[in-house]
Amino acid sequence: MSLSLIAFLVLVAAFAVGSFTKINAGLLATVAAFGVGTLLAGMSIKDVIGQFPAGLFFILVGATLLFAIVRINGTIDLLAYWAERLAGDRKILVPILMFLLTAALASAGAFTPAAIAIVAPVGLALGMRFGISTLAMGLVIVQGANAGAFSPVNPFGVLANKMLEGAGAGDDSFKLYAYCFIFNAVLAAVAYILVQAIMKRRAAKADADHADAGNAIKNDGGVDAPGGSSVSGPGGGGTAVLTAPAQTSVTTGTRTRPEKVAATPMRILTLAGIASLLVLTTVLGLDVGVASLVIAAVLIVLDSNVQKPAVESMPWSAIILVTGIVTYVGMLEKMGALKELQEGIAGLGNSSLAALIASYVVAIVSAFASTTGTLGVISPVVHSIAMDPLLTPVGVITAIAISSSVVDVSPMSTSGALLMASAQPKDERMFFRALLLWAIAMIGVVPLLVWFVFVQLGIG
Repeated sequence: MSLSLIAFLVLVAAFAVGSFTKINAGLLATVAAFGVGTLLAGMSIKDVIGQFPAGLFFILVGATLLFAIVRINGTIDLLAYWAERLAGDRKILVPILMFLLTAALASAGAFTPAAIAIVAPVGLALGMRFGISTLAMGLVIVQGANAGAFSPVNPFGVLANKMLEGAGAGDDSFKLYAYCFIFNAVLAAVAYILVQAIMKRRAAKADADHADAGNAIKNDGGVDAPGGSSVSGPGGGGTAVLTAPAQTSVTTGTRTRPEKVAATPMRILTLAGIASLLVLTTVLGLDVGVASLVIAAVLIVLDSNVQKPAVESMPWSAIILVTGIVTYVGMLEKMGALKELQEGIAGLGNSSLAALIASYVVAIVSAFASTTGTLGVISPVVHSIAMDPLLTPVGVITAIAISSSVVDVSPMSTSGALLMASAQPKDERMFFRALLLWAIAMIGVVPLLVWFVFVQLGIG
């Protein structure tokens, strides 16, 4: 068994243990990185430590701290109130507005984690007010970021356009952006409809189970009493057993007007901070994590009472999870395991088959690591595949681009981790499993689908 295969199997094992137990997979992956890196690959401890994603760590810490403050001081409630007033009774507008807002930010050049960090807290809070599944809303927001991610001014788009230029198809930049936008818009609609239907079915089943439990109590010697209570009959010992009626939703034909949220000076300053984050990251090109930390520090200086609850509410387990997995993947790259994988793909000979395998590889790797890093690593292989005269360069690169980004919803990815950070603490475990299952489904289905549409059919 080769060293690279052993290293990949260790990662799979750490991932499996973390997925089905309460043990943090990132912690296991970090320890495994030192074990595999030093004992099997002959790396020094310093080399392994060097694979720690400091930039990603600052993004996660900065963004989650900033938006913990935004949530604690009530700015999220204010934004949700404004958006709810704008949407009125048109519930369907809520996910559409959130998708378009995130896509617009990403298209303007905001790094996808920044766009998600800005929109997710507002979108999830607004979804809860409208009775929309927070999971469905989260998936729509991530797909919105992916829809705009391959614009020529976005970091993802810059990398993809370099691939196009390397394959001699630099003029197809807009086609790449348009194809990715349309695909993610369709996927967002599918995700929203599917998750909403599943949640509705689960709610109906829960109501039915509750009703069955109430009937069982009534039939156990009890008779109906006014107000939904049940009073024991003869032989019941004379003890009154009261059971609350199942909750029901009443449609009055008009939505209840949202409770007004005041625009306090601190909330206005917080909104100014969010606007500054957009300017600093999209116009001035400042790192998302650094910009978020600066703005968070300013807000804490203005109101020091938010510091303690904000720091305590940060999703440290998610931060350890993401950075640990990425550290291990960095170790794999350092030891040459990823390069060996690339060379194996390039040696297949059949460019169409190589494009399919490359699409699956980037989907799997990107689910655990940075999409930008994955695109950078796979770029040399894609050049040779895309230049095959039997294939269209923009078709091949579109398939690679979509496959690498569609799995960003993975909880081990920055975008997925930010989504988890925006969820309610009680929903963190559910979000982790649901996002993981969705990412696995994306890995299994999307690379084959986009390969068939863009490579086999030659769209482009």
